[in-house]
Amino acid sequence: MGYDILKPDNKNIDKYWDIAIGLQKVDDLEPSEYLYELKKKNIENKLSNEEIENLLYKKYENESAEEKKKRQKECDIVTNRMVEILSSKASFRLIPEVFALYHGILFKNVFDQLQEKYVGRFRDYNISKKEPILNGDTVIYSDYREIRTTLDYDMKTENEIDYNNLDKHRIIDNISSFTSRIWQVHPFCEGNTRTTAIFIEKHLNRIGFEINNDMFLQHSKYFRNALVRANYYDKNTKSDGTFLKKFFINLLYGGNYELKNEELILHSKFN
Repeated sequence: MGYDILKPDNKNIDKYWDIAIGLQKVDDLEPSEYLYELKKKNIENKLSNEEIENLLYKKYENESAEEKKKRQKECDIVTNRMVEILSSKASFRLIPEVFALYHGILFKNVFDQLQEKYVGRFRDYNISKKEPILNGDTVIYSDYREIRTTLDYDMKTENEIDYNNLDKHRIIDNISSFTSRIWQVHPFCEGNTRTTAIFIEKHLNRIGFEINNDMFLQHSKYFRNALVRANYYDKNTKSDGTFLKKFFINLLYGGNYELKNEELILHSKFN
């Protein structure tokens, strides 16, 4: 791929595959059976992630251009790249440049030509996205002119927190709030939730947390919709971060909250 990601952490490689596959569901993507075959060989240390990427490009270069094939290609390639980032032993820095770097690693040569120029770069226009749980309404994302300033502030503030001196409740509050804030910035044209999830996981690993990989494998869609609810408000609705906190309690402390996507639907928008 041309990026220096150093030697992988093979001890947890199967866990990283589960997380990466689960995260594709935030965009309703499902890996091909071929990727599952390559995954097995990677876990057995028979194929590197770079070798897998080369094999995937060979598989898809002669495929038809229909939308289903394009989406599956995106899913397979991005999943493999996620594993490469998660398993990297390279040092992690909580700065906007690394956030943008991860986006570039994940999505280089994946999107169409129009979007390709924005891969690894912050957007230069404002966006909205129709959310099914809001009956088509959108979260208000950061103005593109404020992206860098906002991320700088949020990450500098997060870097100053000493998690060793916090109790469990404050840890959940801080991690949930930080994740919610950088997601709401939505600095990229596409792929924001997947990039945010990988970035947050690297941050959590850096400060000493063990991740329950089943959470992203089974509840990545809940994770995204919880971020929507944590950032959506209007004159009749307050933002609600309780759903995101439940996710992180299960993720970090083995909590047993039942996470149902139906609970995230804002029913007042459907009346």
